[in-house]
Amino acid sequence: MTANGVLQLGLALGLVLACVRPLGWYMARVYAGRVPGPGQLLGPVERAVYRLARIDPGAEMTWQRYAGAVLAFGFVSVLAVYGVQRLQAVLPLNPESQAAVSPDSSFNTAVSFATNTNWQGYGGETTMSYFTQMTALAVQNFLSAGAGMAVLVALVRGFARRGVDTIGNFWVDLVRGTVYVLLPLSLVLAVTLVSQGVPQTVSASHEVPLVEPTVDANGNPVTTQRIAVGPAASQVAIKQLGTNGGGFFNTNSAHPLENPTPLSNLLQLVAILLIPAALCWTFGEMVGDRRQGWAILAAMLVIFLPLLGVTVWAELQPNPTLTPLGVDQTAGNTEGKEVRFGVPNSALWAVATTAAANGSVNSMHDSYTPLGGLAPMWLMQLGEVVFGGVGSGLYGMLVFALITVFLAGLMVGRTPEYLGKKIGAFEVKMASLVIILPCAAVLIGTALGVTVEDGKKGVANAGPHGFSEILYAYSSAANNNGSAFAGLGANAPFYNGTLGLAMLVGRFGVMLPVLAVAGSLARKNHVPAGPGTLPTHTPLFVFLLVAVVVVVGALSFFPALALGPVVEHLMMRS
Repeated sequence: MTANGVLQLGLALGLVLACVRPLGWYMARVYAGRVPGPGQLLGPVERAVYRLARIDPGAEMTWQRYAGAVLAFGFVSVLAVYGVQRLQAVLPLNPESQAAVSPDSSFNTAVSFATNTNWQGYGGETTMSYFTQMTALAVQNFLSAGAGMAVLVALVRGFARRGVDTIGNFWVDLVRGTVYVLLPLSLVLAVTLVSQGVPQTVSASHEVPLVEPTVDANGNPVTTQRIAVGPAASQVAIKQLGTNGGGFFNTNSAHPLENPTPLSNLLQLVAILLIPAALCWTFGEMVGDRRQGWAILAAMLVIFLPLLGVTVWAELQPNPTLTPLGVDQTAGNTEGKEVRFGVPNSALWAVATTAAANGSVNSMHDSYTPLGGLAPMWLMQLGEVVFGGVGSGLYGMLVFALITVFLAGLMVGRTPEYLGKKIGAFEVKMASLVIILPCAAVLIGTALGVTVEDGKKGVANAGPHGFSEILYAYSSAANNNGSAFAGLGANAPFYNGTLGLAMLVGRFGVMLPVLAVAGSLARKNHVPAGPGTLPTHTPLFVFLLVAVVVVVGALSFFPALALGPVVEHLMMRS
């Protein structure tokens, strides 16, 4: 890799780490109801929402009521997004006269955006009206992200509180995260993206003359091209900050109007990891021990950096099947990658977007080498706990921390403790559900995809690569990532239905056990640390936590990965 490539990777990761402390501190104050500095200017907005929605900000909830609010909010969100898509033909702001979206695609998209997955079986500029993009998809980008952060905060309160039955108020946490964190950051990023050339308009597409006229497949002359525009900048900003990932245009962040310059690429890349990384500091701040937050962040980096190295190395290697053709491969495997960004930046984006449950892409993962594609796919299969989605990534990693102290307790014959709370059978059972349910959705979904005719119809490639396309799709859906491997015709009733169900399992099948753990922990009293207490802020604990995450991920998915990218790699090299 060139020095320029190393510099670009280092700059992006350095900016993320530099923002961890100030943003994490700010978010801790927001969720504690002590908004600092200029954020207080948004106080009237928060209070107005409470008045309009008749929310009592002082009313606390048990975990059952909190979970009920999460489910109710998710149900209404799905219905709203579904309804807007089905009615968009008769709704305003539809200059391209987009027709109503089909029922199965509407269901898939509604579930996708309400669960913070943003899997897209459609082309944004050819399917969705501006009204749908602005009032359904962009709104869910904010609210689904805010809901994930709210559930995380409820779990953190479970660790911090003692002998109480309540874990906060879902509606208050949702409003505060949206108003004080997501909206201001998105506004700043959207304005910056507009300065780089990302459109923000409700005008219709532009028809422009071609510099070099050509002919179509029937020999007819083609002298003009329609260039799609729209309110893209505002949606691109929140899609990255909220780890949503749904592109305004079909090719997502590889589109020159969605990601036009090196600066826009850098800012969007930083935005993908920004809030998930900073929430680690927020966690440490809220439990009163910042070392705990640093330990979790260190564990994430210990997994993230080697997989980044594997992907960059794999993509810098020449493709042996192209070597006999005399193709110049000095830059590595450039297939499916934007020359504006190059191989290192494309590989970093691929690893960041799959680690952070973001799902946006600036290159086509289907064109990666088998090992280069394996690393991003495995990051999703680990449960999106390496940074992960905003809120969801950290509460997933904290569940792994509970499993880690449980296993460590078994080794020394002590009741496990984490942050001064005894971890009992109930917490371990709920943690097991958090880990097992998404894994089951991935493997069962993939098994269906490769056995039923409707599943096999959508595969563009035979053999292990086709298997990887199906495995990637269910890994993305069930872990609420949303990125597509490409090469799979997923906008069909079979995939729209089964992938939608996988998204629901991956979202609510994880949230509910997490909230149950939060409620159980909140009722427990604090246990002082003793000689047998395992310190959870040390390098030893970081090592144990990483080992648990990696071993669980390997045991769950190595057989499936062996049938896909591993076999393809061996075939390519033989």
